Amino acid sequence: MVRKNNMIKMVLIFTCVMGVISFLLLLLSNIREKNNTYIYIDVDTMKLVQLEEPKEGDPIAIVNTTKGEIRFVLYPQYSPEAVKNFTELAESGYYDGTWVYDAQEGAYSGMGANSKDGSVESGMDADKESVERELDQDLWPFRGAVCMVNTKVQRSMKEKIFGGGTFYCGSRFNILNSIEFDEDISEEIRQSSASEELAEAFISKGGIPNFSQQMTIIGQTYQGFDIVDELASMESTENGNYRTPKEDVKIISVTISTYSAEDETAEVSTASGK
Repeated sequence: MVRKNNMIKMVLIFTCVMGVISFLLLLLSNIREKNNTYIYIDVDTMKLVQLEEPKEGDPIAIVNTTKGEIRFVLYPQYSPEAVKNFTELAESGYYDGTWVYDAQEGAYSGMGANSKDGSVESGMDADKESVERELDQDLWPFRGAVCMVNTKVQRSMKEKIFGGGTFYCGSRFNILNSIEFDEDISEEIRQSSASEELAEAFISKGGIPNFSQQMTIIGQTYQGFDIVDELASMESTENGNYRTPKEDVKIISVTISTYSAEDETAEVSTASGK
């Protein structure tokens, strides 16, 4: 048991270190080709929109699970095709009864799969699983970010040798929690980052830096962080691809709506019995 715990600890430490390395390389080498694989990151014009509160009329998604409800604002202006795909699936009722299939030791949870093992049914429309990845310098994998799971990559022979390719995402999505930002990691980010604002945002808000510009981000959680934490931290077992939660947890429904401060206040008051 001690040996197993030590191995888990080593994996988590390695993940944190690699996350910082990836994050720093991304910022220090911020001249990127503008395509599906890399983007150009201009720290002078970068706007961290996920730090902003939702505005009246913003599109939102309400994910009701058997553990509780999570609400996040959607970003069709940054990830139009992925948001469109997610919205169409939600409005069709596709997500109703799908599984929370991955719980990564507090870091994030994966949901929206037809099967508890994370697989997608064979009859699924191929177009729904082949949406080109959309990256943007204004979206980052902070705690509460909603990221579409990559499904495949197409590469030419040249790209296989030198890197690159076209990445795709589909119906399943991750809601990020956070790695642990200890003093050493936080200081490394502050010392080496080309963007002080972005470094401080990760340190204060949390997230997974090594996911930076790796997955399409469609939204940012603004309500239900207790559920985000609970889903990511469930006891789970390795199944070869994911860490399957031992407890059965499902999505009851996903509702697409628009943000209204008045409605949010009314619902909170009702829930608290006021």
